[in-house]
Amino acid sequence: MAEARIIDGKAIAAELHQQVAASAARLLQTHRLTPGLTTILVGDDPASQSYVRAKAAACAASSLNSFERRLPGATSERELTAEIARLNAEEQVDGILVQLPLPPLIDVHRVIAAIDPEKDVDGFHPINVGHLWTGTSGLVPCTPDGCMILLRSVCPDLAGAEAVVLGRSNILGKPMAALLLAANCTVTVVHSKTRDTAAIARRADILVAAMGRAQLVGAEWIKPGAIVIDAGISAVPGPDGRKRIVGDVDFNAVSGIAGAITPVPGGVGPMTIACLLRNTLIAACRRRGLTDPLPL
Repeated sequence: MAEARIIDGKAIAAELHQQVAASAARLLQTHRLTPGLTTILVGDDPASQSYVRAKAAACAASSLNSFERRLPGATSERELTAEIARLNAEEQVDGILVQLPLPPLIDVHRVIAAIDPEKDVDGFHPINVGHLWTGTSGLVPCTPDGCMILLRSVCPDLAGAEAVVLGRSNILGKPMAALLLAANCTVTVVHSKTRDTAAIARRADILVAAMGRAQLVGAEWIKPGAIVIDAGISAVPGPDGRKRIVGDVDFNAVSGIAGAITPVPGGVGPMTIACLLRNTLIAACRRRGLTDPLPL
């Protein structure tokens, strides 16, 4: 069987960045509006700092305003939600993103619920979750949204496909299932209590791996010709002893069986920030009653 088609997330994300930049330029020209994203970082976690820098750079490249609130690691939940309330009231702020993880004494659910749903560009607020599951207009979580764009790049019409989602997290697995249902797929969600996971995965025309377990998915999990979206990311020792990034899927084993597959890195990852910028643009327009410049 021929090698699977590689779904190039970098290229697709770059195209979406260009669309966001073009739409932002039109908004500035016609409405004197530049959408703004504010990121809140609590503490000094190096990985979180790196993510925040990447988001700021992406905003600048796409002609969006980027603001940052850095709070000490000792910040209380009350102080954090008070800062969110201030940002909810700021007109120049269209999107609010609280960088996760938060310190252990802060309840992440209460923090997310404090964000104005119209500025919740992560798509995690309960109101946006409700919009997602009822098929109404809300802001969609970025990584599942990016996965759908990657899927449609190789199969524009997903109706009738049998889809299996490995993982049921609130951030990825559950919203991914909702989006696939909205696309008229037949969806099964696999989790830690599922029996005979590999047999269920083998039925899938579309397999989305989001369990966070390095190279768990082998060749015996894959239906020939299936589309495989690998949303996992783990650091494992390489042959030279250095850490290397891998996904939930054993890429070398699976690429000889699947019809199309995303690599790690270079697949789902670049889409997350691109969809975050798109959400910021959409939030800016919706808050002002303007036509969405980019479709969801």
